[in-house]
Amino acid sequence: MKLFVSCVCVLTAFLAVSSRGQEHDKDSVGVTLSKSPGVKDIGLPIYPASKPHKDEPNDSGANLGLWGGGSGVKLSALKMETPDTPDKVATFYKKALAKYGKVLDCTGGAKAEDSSKTLTCDDDKPEKGTMIFKAGTKEKQHIVTIETNGKLTVYKLVYVNVWATDKKESDTQ
Repeated sequence: MKLFVSCVCVLTAFLAVSSRGQEHDKDSVGVTLSKSPGVKDIGLPIYPASKPHKDEPNDSGANLGLWGGGSGVKLSALKMETPDTPDKVATFYKKALAKYGKVLDCTGGAKAEDSSKTLTCDDDKPEKGTMIFKAGTKEKQHIVTIETNGKLTVYKLVYVNVWATDKKESDTQ
C-alpha cells in the first residue's frame, strides 16, 4: 500500500507537466493498471541477486496509465530487495541511469537551475538514510530510491512519462 500511495503522490505531482510526444490519439480516453511492470516498462535493469520486496502481499509494483484529450501520464514502479549494500546498488543504478542523461543525486535535496524541461531535485525530501537518484527530463523521469531495511537493501525503480499534444498559446510565444 505504501508503494501505491507513493506512486499516487508522484502521479499527482507530475500531472501538470506537459511534453510534446504523442502517446495516444487526442480523441481517445483510457486507463491501464497492472501489478507487475517489467524491465521494459521501467527502462532500468533489475539489480543482480534481487527479488520483489513486499511490505504487504500486493506491494511490489504497479503500472498505471491515464490519458485523454491528447494528454496523459504513465507511471511504472517496482520495489525490490537485495542482500548487497546500498552503496553497491547506488553505483549500479547511477551507471544505468546515465543513459538518460545527467544523473542527479537528490539524497541531500540538491538544487538545480529551473527551466521547463530541466529535471531537478527541488521537490525531493528523502528520509534520513535514503538515497534518491534521477535522470531524464521533467516529462520522462527515471527515479531510483535506495534504503536499508534490516539486513537488506530495498530499492524502488520509478518511471514517469507525462505528455500533452496540444500546445498552449503561451507556449508558442
